[in-house]
Amino acid sequence: MATDPSTVPTPPELEELLQGLVDDLPEPDAELAREIVMTALKLAREQVSRLDRKIVNTALKEMRHAFRVFAPYKGVRKVTIFGSARTEKGDPAYVVTRDFSREISQRGWMVITGAGPGIMEAGHEGAGDKLSFGVNIRLPFEAKPNPVIANDSKLINFKYFFTRKLTFMKEADAFVLVPGGFGTMDETFELLTLVQTGKADLHPIVLLDPPGGSYWKQFDRFLRSDLLAPGFINDDDVALYRRVDSVDEAVREIESFYRVFHSQRMVGNKLILRLNLMPDEATLEELSKEFADILRGPIRPAGASKAEIRDEDVPGLPRIALNFDRQHIGRLRRLVDRLNELGPEPTHPIAEKGSPREL
Repeated sequence: MATDPSTVPTPPELEELLQGLVDDLPEPDAELAREIVMTALKLAREQVSRLDRKIVNTALKEMRHAFRVFAPYKGVRKVTIFGSARTEKGDPAYVVTRDFSREISQRGWMVITGAGPGIMEAGHEGAGDKLSFGVNIRLPFEAKPNPVIANDSKLINFKYFFTRKLTFMKEADAFVLVPGGFGTMDETFELLTLVQTGKADLHPIVLLDPPGGSYWKQFDRFLRSDLLAPGFINDDDVALYRRVDSVDEAVREIESFYRVFHSQRMVGNKLILRLNLMPDEATLEELSKEFADILRGPIRPAGASKAEIRDEDVPGLPRIALNFDRQHIGRLRRLVDRLNELGPEPTHPIAEKGSPREL
């Protein structure tokens, strides 16, 4: 039987030492700090290798630094762009990435890429250094930051792929994937897996081909013929992404996703959707019936929870509460699409995350 790490007793001498360290920290952060330090002390006493301890130490340092770099920009929406480091300047994929990045940044968004050459540089070139984050990985090759982001304070260098991926996924409000190699496929499938399993929140996932390109068209065909047809994924799982081949379509997909929907959070056993516009009672009743297959009761208006107020998690926005089965994420995406049909076409930037839009 597997052991839950949270149930392992803490030696009394460590308890006493820790209490003095966290006494002056505010709750509930004090308890979190206590648990982090306790884990490190337990690791130092246990029979694990020095390499294991070095992995934990480096990963924690990398995450702390990344969180600190992104913290001042918490209220600004960001899009992560994935794609090949080997794409040449002037290639149609480079051009469409640069043009997309320029367009979305003009609407108030910031851009996150891997900081290298190719598609990553195209993303930074379009947005400019002031609206770019570089999430670089140290490798024996393809690791030199591109000149747009090389001297910027928003460049972060990672040793480990897993901490780098965490940053890509955690900090973004949208994802645009452009043709690439093994790394791009790895990022694509990890992103889809995290969203499909509910380990990541719903966000727009855009598969962007240059005009006339077929990379994502063939990818989509593979998913439908070799994953969907045999039953390895559900019909609604293909709703988790959108395939487009123009800058306008990519921007429209991202902006439309946040037309009414704002964000989500689990509060207790209910999924709370924060909205820019509150549907009327008749619409909520209609949606409750339409999506009864994934709900265990009707959709209800909700107020901000104590946790959301404590965390300053957009408490001023209207909310609805769903008794969601937490399994059919693709179907939930279709519900979000239905909600977004209620709002007008975006006519101005919607990149601010901290306050409701005027509709």
